[in-house]
Amino acid sequence: MKRLLPILLAFLATAAMAQLPGPPDGDNQKARVSQWIGPVEVTITYSSPDVHDPQGKDRTGHIWGELVAYGFTDQGFGTSKAAPWRAGANENTTIYFSHAVRVNGKDLPAGTYALFLDVEKDGPWNWIFSKRSGAWGSYFYDPKDDVARTAATPSDAAYAEYLTYYFDDRLPSSATAWLQWEKKKIGFKIEVPDVNSIYISLMRDKLEGTPFGWTWKPWRDAAQFCVNNKVNLEEALKWADQSISGTFIGQENFQTLSTKANVLRALGRKEEAMTLMDKAINLPDVAVADLHQYGRSLMESGDNKKALEVFKLNAQKHPADPFTIYVGLARGYAANGDKKNAIANWEKALKNVPENQKSNMPYYQEELKKLKEGK
Repeated sequence: MKRLLPILLAFLATAAMAQLPGPPDGDNQKARVSQWIGPVEVTITYSSPDVHDPQGKDRTGHIWGELVAYGFTDQGFGTSKAAPWRAGANENTTIYFSHAVRVNGKDLPAGTYALFLDVEKDGPWNWIFSKRSGAWGSYFYDPKDDVARTAATPSDAAYAEYLTYYFDDRLPSSATAWLQWEKKKIGFKIEVPDVNSIYISLMRDKLEGTPFGWTWKPWRDAAQFCVNNKVNLEEALKWADQSISGTFIGQENFQTLSTKANVLRALGRKEEAMTLMDKAINLPDVAVADLHQYGRSLMESGDNKKALEVFKLNAQKHPADPFTIYVGLARGYAANGDKKNAIANWEKALKNVPENQKSNMPYYQEELKKLKEGK
């Protein structure tokens, strides 16, 4: 029993230090907000104070420069004699980046940071990103732990009772994080410098495993992504080849062949691309929509003669189609200056407009009207 007593006392001491569930200090509710910038996660975790204190006293007009002190201050506790605001309440406000980012032009590696704010009476305020993310408040702040500092200018804002973080100005490779409280807001821009490289890295990992790497479509999709964004084209060509002839998974169909042709075209190998597309459009099971869209793409690139050949091939392969083949022929003939055949095919198409195309009827009728008026 005597041997167990020290162990029991140690256990009781540890248990006493653990915090029982209960309301947060000062009723400053915990909050968390996340935003993905493409594949990159950004998460801010904070405690949210009110403008009104726990006793209901309105502190409007007494937040900035009073409750939140200007500059770096001695808070009377901890080791720091010049601490910034913790940009929230209670535990440190933290910000997590799943990948490296750029904040207001400054590079930050992936990771979790304490987020502090130097609030100034005059001039810009300063966001501080510190590697000491696990502390309670900024009582132990040390500038040597700063990973980055960046200036920002606060602005007037609509009244916000609760301190709130949110994201706005969201674009494919950037977003702005905002803190808003009382009648002010201040933000910082987060950019992902090379978002496409991250996408490609993630795709590469997925393609090496199951289920993604065990069917042709993901390989085709990855190759087409590279074409659309004009990146990683040599590897994209390998991915396109895998979608066509990969062991057990490759399929030679219109989608895989046309994607490889797109890669070849992006690499400047236009004759090879055209030869491959000739093979693709002559596959026995090529769909009406695929041929039609290819014809439209040829027109967009200025090759109207080839486009008309494709529209004629579509009509030959799918004579029972009541609408799409005639629209293609109408556009193809019009692009090549043959108004008579263009009008005849528009009239056929307009007799068989499918339900899901009825909303486009005025546009189709206008095309026919222009041709008849000689425009």
